[in-house]
Amino acid sequence: MSKKKKYSKKYVNYILEQTAALLAIPSPTGYTGEAVGYLCEEYRRLGYEPVQTVKGGLLVDLGGPDTGEGLLLEAHTDTLGAMVASVKGNGRLALTPLGGLEPNNTEAENCLVITRDGKRYEGTFQLANASVHVNGGYGSAKRSFDGMELVLDEDVENPKDVEKLGISVGDIVAFDPRTRFTQSGYLKSRFLDDKLSVGILLGYARWLKEENVTLTRRVYQHITVYEEVGHGACGTVPKGVSEVLSVDMGCVGEGLGCTERQVSICAKDSGGPYNYEVVGALIAAAREADLSYAVDVYPHYGSDAEAALGAGYDVKHGLIGAGVYASHGYERSHRDGVKNTFELLRQYIGHGAVTQEQE
Repeated sequence: MSKKKKYSKKYVNYILEQTAALLAIPSPTGYTGEAVGYLCEEYRRLGYEPVQTVKGGLLVDLGGPDTGEGLLLEAHTDTLGAMVASVKGNGRLALTPLGGLEPNNTEAENCLVITRDGKRYEGTFQLANASVHVNGGYGSAKRSFDGMELVLDEDVENPKDVEKLGISVGDIVAFDPRTRFTQSGYLKSRFLDDKLSVGILLGYARWLKEENVTLTRRVYQHITVYEEVGHGACGTVPKGVSEVLSVDMGCVGEGLGCTERQVSICAKDSGGPYNYEVVGALIAAAREADLSYAVDVYPHYGSDAEAALGAGYDVKHGLIGAGVYASHGYERSHRDGVKNTFELLRQYIGHGAVTQEQE
């Protein structure tokens, strides 16, 4: 077995383990402290000194000399979710979405209501009057936040009953990720966007330490916490960074070339084209490493790299990620897509990095 394959299996397993652990921690946009705390401890365990940003994200210096051509790798740990908008007369909860949550993708899903004092209550997000044997218009009813409700698994019949539980407007609602691994190598879960990529960044950081890699330019990782609402990377680009590379989900769907087993390189999304030089270099690196990849244009997408440009930073930008199907729904990827993305990072950054053994 080649050294490359040994690298891949070991670190892909670690990536998937860390992804599963992170998926189990609720972190809708605006409620990411627990997930960031977990990541902070894991980076410290790997031998790094992560710094929490004022906004609540995590910045990790992976090392390398200050050449003025630093690279910032970005992934986000905030997910879609909801917030209690009002308590209805029957004791059920009306919700408002956090990020691009689609009500038709979350119907009949189990969820948690997290109160300000840390209590957690289970419930289910349902169409109002959800019994088919009672509601003759069930099939034709529009699924919208106005016509759906969270049914608490508590004995509540009115707003006062809900108030006694400590539930109030503004409380966070987190949906069950339903994480599963199949024997054929697939990973199914909500919120692979973008916790799978956070796992990949952890895997790369671990590889650097364990294989004694010496970087020849400064590399940082930034775990953002407001990507799903558009401003995750607007405020944290370290001095000396000239390139921002988002590692986020790769789109899989009709009209696109990527599959869940590949790494996707985005040439353009709804915000415009990615840096031509960076995209070309990523393609060259994928070819040199003989990786399974696709170059695609995403019709409805925005990234942390674009957020950094929108904030006024003078940097080149790119976007890659493991292929993920059914984005913003019950998502699916594959360990081969993870491997190809991990290997692309190694190859791409490796143009400016050597191991101690090579020295």
